[in-house]
This record gives sequence, structure tokens and C-alpha cells, in this order.
Amino acid sequence: MDHTANAQRMYDRINAHDPGGFGELLADDFVEHEAAPGLAPTKEGVKEFFKMYFAAFPDLHFEPEEFLPSGDKVVIRVRATGTHTGDFMGMPATGKSVTVEAIDITRFSDDGLAHEHWGLFDALSMMQQLGVVPQGPPA
Repeated sequence: MDHTANAQRMYDRINAHDPGGFGELLADDFVEHEAAPGLAPTKEGVKEFFKMYFAAFPDLHFEPEEFLPSGDKVVIRVRATGTHTGDFMGMPATGKSVTVEAIDITRFSDDGLAHEHWGLFDALSMMQQLGVVPQGPPA
């Protein structure tokens, strides 16, 4: 089974801002290991996560830059962009654009569905770009 193609389908659904369609690509027993505060680490929690982001960043777009398949997992290096025009976790819209780098690791099964996800994204950089956290001096 081509898990890279399965991962690409997930980004296609996210970029279409289709949390329901995205959810169809997640197994019922899906586990999110990068759970957001206040959201369940489940299929439903992930769908709510994206609804929250779409409301805050209506032009949110994920650009996978590299897929690294390994057995039942795919590691994806991705760049996310968007403009903060809606409330985000209690923060009013800033109108600022962000570019954030992330790493996603998704475990698929032979059913073609995602069963687990681990991820890291540069939250500090996003908050600095939004002006919430000051940027330090250059290194």
C-alpha cells in the first residue's frame, strides 16, 4: 500500500478546508499524540482542531515539502501558511501572515487509514510572527 499517497490525500483534504472529508481518512481508533489543549486526542478532536484553525486562518494551506516513508509510517516535512483574520485561542485577529515549519509522522494501516499521528510545529515562530511573543536578537 502506498502510504505516501494516503498522506498526500490527507493534506489535500485539509487544504480544501474539509474537516469531514479529512476525518474519513482517520480510523475510528485514531490517536493524536500532538493533542491540543482542551481537545480530545481522537478523530473528533483533530477535526475540531482544524475547524478552530480554519476559523482563525481562513487561507490556511499546508505544503508538504518532503515525504519519507518507512514501513507503516510516513514522515512529512511541511510548511504551513496562513493569515490570522479570526479569533485564535482567545487572541483577536492580528491580520498578520505566518509561515510555520512542521514535521508530521503518521502511522497507516493496510486499510489505508491513519491510525496515529505525532507532530511538531514551530509554535514559537508562529507566535513571534503574530507579534504575541517578542523576537530575540539575531544569534
